Amino acid sequence: MAIKQHLRHVEKDVLIPKIMREKARERCSEQVQDFTKCCKNSGLLMVVKCRKENSALKECLTAYYNDPAFYEECKMEYLKEREEFRKTGIPTKKRLQKLPTST
Repeated sequence: MAIKQHLRHVEKDVLIPKIMREKARERCSEQVQDFTKCCKNSGLLMVVKCRKENSALKECLTAYYNDPAFYEECKMEYLKEREEFRKTGIPTKKRLQKLPTST
């Protein structure tokens, strides 16, 4: 069965960007960790002290956000999830939670 390509505005403007943010944060995990660590160690001075880490994190995330191939990858992932939801009526998160465990 072919995946339907029509996307509503909320899918284009909210749902796919949400997947992009989640995946980009995973792929930039080193920069996320560095920035988080710096913020924890700097307290109120983090704005001044963590500029380098913040810039590195922004640069990494922006590279993914501006990558058309990455957008397409996230869009296809969303469309696959949407198709599965339409078949089963079960959201992805609940489907993953209900997987049988091997005991």
